[in-house]
Order: sequence, then C-alpha cells, then structure tokens
Amino acid sequence: MTAISLANAAYLVAALLFILSLAGLSKHETARNGVAFGIAGMTIALAATFILVVDDDPGIGLVLLLVAMLIGAVIGLWRAKIVEMTEMPELIALLHSFVGLAAVLVGWNGYLQHTDDRGLTGEAATLLDIHHAEVFIGVFIGAVTFTGSIVAYLKLSAKMKSAPLMLPGKNWLNLGAIALFVVLTIWFVISPALWLLILVTIVALALGWHLVASIGGGDMPVVVSMLNSYSGWAAAASGFLLGNDLLIITGALVGSSGAYLSYIMCKAMNRSFISVIAGGFGIEAGPAEDTDYGEHREITAEGVAELLADAKSVVITPGYGMAVAQAQYPVADLTAKLRERGVEVRFGIHPVAGRLPGHMNVLLAEAKVPYDIVLEMDEINDDFADTDVVLVIGANDTVNPAATEDPGSPIAGMPVLRVWEAKNVIVFKRSMAVGYAGVQNPLFFRENSQMLFGDAKERVEDIIKAL
Repeated sequence: MTAISLANAAYLVAALLFILSLAGLSKHETARNGVAFGIAGMTIALAATFILVVDDDPGIGLVLLLVAMLIGAVIGLWRAKIVEMTEMPELIALLHSFVGLAAVLVGWNGYLQHTDDRGLTGEAATLLDIHHAEVFIGVFIGAVTFTGSIVAYLKLSAKMKSAPLMLPGKNWLNLGAIALFVVLTIWFVISPALWLLILVTIVALALGWHLVASIGGGDMPVVVSMLNSYSGWAAAASGFLLGNDLLIITGALVGSSGAYLSYIMCKAMNRSFISVIAGGFGIEAGPAEDTDYGEHREITAEGVAELLADAKSVVITPGYGMAVAQAQYPVADLTAKLRERGVEVRFGIHPVAGRLPGHMNVLLAEAKVPYDIVLEMDEINDDFADTDVVLVIGANDTVNPAATEDPGSPIAGMPVLRVWEAKNVIVFKRSMAVGYAGVQNPLFFRENSQMLFGDAKERVEDIIKAL
C-alpha cells in the first residue's frame, strides 16, 4: 500500500471517529467516550499527515512538521493546564481565530502556487477557474473568522467594551461588503490578480471585525457558536484547496453543527438566525438608571439557611457569577446536604447561561452534581410556581422578568427562567450592578426577592455552616 493510500484510509477512520465523537458529546453519559473518540481521531490524522510528509519530503519538510507539532503541543499543554473554566469561552474564541488565519494562509498559498498556469485552455482552464473561486471564498471566510474571533475574545475577556458598535447604516455596511465580495469573486475568477486577493482580504478582515463588534455582550454565547460554524467552513475551504478529504469532512461537521447550535441559541434568545449571521443586531444598554423599581431587600447567609431548612423544594439557577467565584463545589455540597434532609433540589439551566453554550452544565458535572437533577429551561419553567426557594447564583439576564413584561426592554421576547413565580427568591450578587447585557433587573426589587451580597463561594459556604 502506498503512503497516499495509507493516509487516505487513516483519514477515513479519523473522520468516522470525529462523527462518533460528536454523537458521544450529545449526552452527559457518553461525553467522556466522545472526547476519547475525538482524541483518537486527531491522533490518527496527525500520524497520517506525518506519513505523507515523510514520503514526500523526508528532509526539511519533516523537520518543519516536527517543529510545528512540538510548538503546538507545548502551547496546547501549557494553556490546558493553566486555563480556568471561566476563561474557556474567550480561549475557544481565540482558537477559532487560528483556524481562520490558517484558512487565509492556505488560500494565499493556493493562489501563489498557480500564478504560472494562466495559459491553460479547455478542461484544465475550467478546473483552474474553480480553484481560483475556492481560493477567494476560502480567504474571505477565513479572514472574517479571524478578526471576528479576535473581537469575541476581546469582549469576553473584558479587554473591549461589551456594548455593540453602532455605526450609522451598519446593516448596509455589512450587506455592501458581502455584495462587494460577490463582485470581486466573479472578477477574480475571470481575471485573477494579486491586488484583488489583497482587496478581498482587507474587506473580509474589516467585515469580520464589524460583524462581531456590532453585537452586544449579552448575545456573545450565540456569537461563539456562530464563529464555531465559520471556523468549520474555513477548514472545509482549506480542505478543498489542499485536496484533503479529512479537512473537508471535519470542516463540514464543525460548520453544520455550529450553525445548528447557533440556531438553537437564537431560539433560546428570541433572536433572528439571519440577523445573527449578518451581525445585524446588538443589545443596547437598557434603562438601568432611568427606572425606579423601589428598594431592594437584603438577607444574611443564616437567614437563607433557615429558609432552606424549612423548604420542601429548591431550584438553583446558576450563571456566570458562579463560574467566576468557582462556587460549583460548595453548591454541590449544599445540594447533597439538602437532599440528605429530604429536600427536593433541582437545577434550572438557561440555554445561554454563562458565556458559552453548556458552560453551566460542564461546571456542575465537574463538581459531580447528578445529571438527573440538572434540567433545561423548558423542563423546569412550569415548576417555579410550586417551588419554595430559588437560589439565583450569579445569573442576571437569564432571570430578568423584563424580558416578558417590558416590550421596550432590549431583551424583550427573550425566553427566561421564571424564577419570580417561586415563594422565595434569593439572589447571590456582588453588587446591584446590571448584567452583561447592560439591562437592569426588576427581579431584585420584587417583594419575594432578597439579595445576598458577596462572593458566591463564600456565601454558599456560610449557608452550609449555618445549616
């Protein structure tokens, strides 16, 4: 068997393992196996690539490959070791930017390799035209992904304001950039020129920056999943240019699954899927200072312990604040102690809780919270009216009644956890500051709501001691 045949067979096995990985990751019980399948698939893919390079260029090519793999492995292991769970969203956004940059470099290389093929005719000329279209589209998608992911990283890491960039006629700017891309693509296929490739790269870089900068911080979970999809299509485009079936399959898997996840997230936030893709929406800061909701009430950890001791049913709704405080472990301990007392404890997870889809589920699984008591929003929303105590730990926008009661709110229409229907609501917060979407939450001022200020981890530990 030749090296190419062996590599293609290995790529096919790797592709099947990636499909099994996605299937495994769809359920809590099989997620560990899903990760193992993914690791195995990537190991086989790297080994196959190594074989191809050894067969084609055992000299400098092999040295460059080994150096690249070593650098990547060292950086990957280092980041995996030091990254906090709270930093995962921005890390993933940053990794998406690498995929986009790689697609741009592959596209440029694909063009420069065929600058001497312009005298071809017949079928060869047609294939070259298709190649030029692949180059142009790959560079465009990769550049949009690159700068868009960088903006997402800056917003998620608070190195850039989360408020949307509101340029005059921003939607027309986006549509104009896409229309210009279509025109330039046709031009490039008919008459390839380096300046056209430079121009579309600049346009795509600017478009990627503007697309994500125009989206408000409260919608960043959707943006991350959207960029995940973009990175997949960028990888698929690179696969076409390199003639690599595995890249095409893997890119299509990531692109389609990311697009579907974006669609699910949009439904959860009552957003238009098309408007997300076009970067045509953004949450503006709400009337946090203009509306007087009255005075809030405060409670102590001892007071919360008394409420929990007398409760028959408790629902915990976590948010990004729980992740920041690393409070998932004491929350798991509190859950275990309450269940030992015969209290029914469940978790209500909003689809966009945290800064990444599934963020809260991962944190709770990390703390060994039983899967069967972790419920999605649709599964638990009708049960709040029969709940004695709700603990809102670090959540804000996902439990904001303004989404259902105030048509003028920037988050109007967004499905939220209806925690205010419970008998008692305890909100864990460091201060009365607004949430990531910049919208004040009238829940804090309800008669059945009380605020427990301070670090969420410390307050939960205080409640356990009081119990």
